[in-house]
Formats: sequence, structure tokens, C-alpha cells
Amino acid sequence: MIKKKFSFRREYKLSFDYIKECKNFIYLAFGIFFFFSLVGLFLPVPESLQTKILEMIYELIQKTEGLGWGGLIEFIFLNNLQSSFFSMVFGGILGLLPVFSSIFNGYLLGFVAKITLQGEGIFSLWKILPHGIFELPAIFISFGVGIKFGTFIFQKNKSKSFQDYFWNSLRVFFFVIFPLLVIAAIIEGTLIFFGN
Repeated sequence: MIKKKFSFRREYKLSFDYIKECKNFIYLAFGIFFFFSLVGLFLPVPESLQTKILEMIYELIQKTEGLGWGGLIEFIFLNNLQSSFFSMVFGGILGLLPVFSSIFNGYLLGFVAKITLQGEGIFSLWKILPHGIFELPAIFISFGVGIKFGTFIFQKNKSKSFQDYFWNSLRVFFFVIFPLLVIAAIIEGTLIFFGN
């Protein structure tokens, strides 16, 4: 068997081909995320849930307190990287983790947007737009690829499908999701650090 020489061009083509193959699952992840962001934005939040979310946000703020520009970028990047990677890889368990991640992150965004609107007004939302341009596509791709991964169980040749989906998912992660998250973290970290 002749080994093919490594080619970035080929790897990127295979990555984008697989993203196209996963497009319906990516749309599904986006739809779930969007629906639950509207739920978080417009529906009343039970007091116990609101307390837990606020505690989680406060803990996150405490972790980033005192971090320099580089430290902030690193923290944001690693946090998003971990979320994307685990949602994608553990999507192999019937696609459950990326579905739950879409629900949770969508609801959280809606809740935070509501709190922000109440406190600072609609113009304060501009802060989340620049990094969202890169971060959200990366997140939706990882969730969609993760959901697709979970469908290996329904394929005729489960073992082959598992391997194909797994290696294609890793390729997409390293060649598409990873760079998008780097850009998003730099933009978000810069805005937070110099905006304070």
C-alpha cells in the first residue's frame, strides 16, 4: 500500500467535504441552540435555576480576575476548546452530549443577553458579536459533527462507520474548529481586557 504524502490542501478539502456531509446535523445543532436562546431570553427563569446560573457566571468571573491579556485569551481558548472537543468526541454516545450542550449553551446565552439588556441596554450586545462571528460557527460545527458521530450506531457496518466518523471528526477539529477558536479567543480576550 502506497502512503499518500501529507498535504494541507487535501486535509482542508476533506475537512470541508465532511462538514458538508454533516450540514443537516449542524443546522439541527443551530436550531436547538437558537430555540433555547429564545427560551432563556423571553421566558421567566425559575429562581433556583437563576441562582445556579448566576453562581456559575460569578465563578467564571473569579477565575478570570487578575488575568493579563495573554492569560485571558488562553483561558477563553482552552474553555471553548474543551467544550467543542468533548461535545464532538462524546457525540459518539448517540449524539447526546452535543444536543445537551446546544440546549445548555443556547439557554445560557439567552439568559445572559436578558440580564445584559436589562442592565445596560441593547447596545451592550455589540460586545459579543465580533468574537461570535468565529466562535459560534466553530461551536455549531463541533456540535453538528458530534451529533453525526452518534449516528454510526444506525449504520449497517457500525465498526467502519465509527472509525470513519471518528477520524473525519478529528480532522475537522484540528483543521477548522481549532483555528476558528484561536481567532475567537484573541478577539474576545482583547475586547474584554481593553474594554474594562
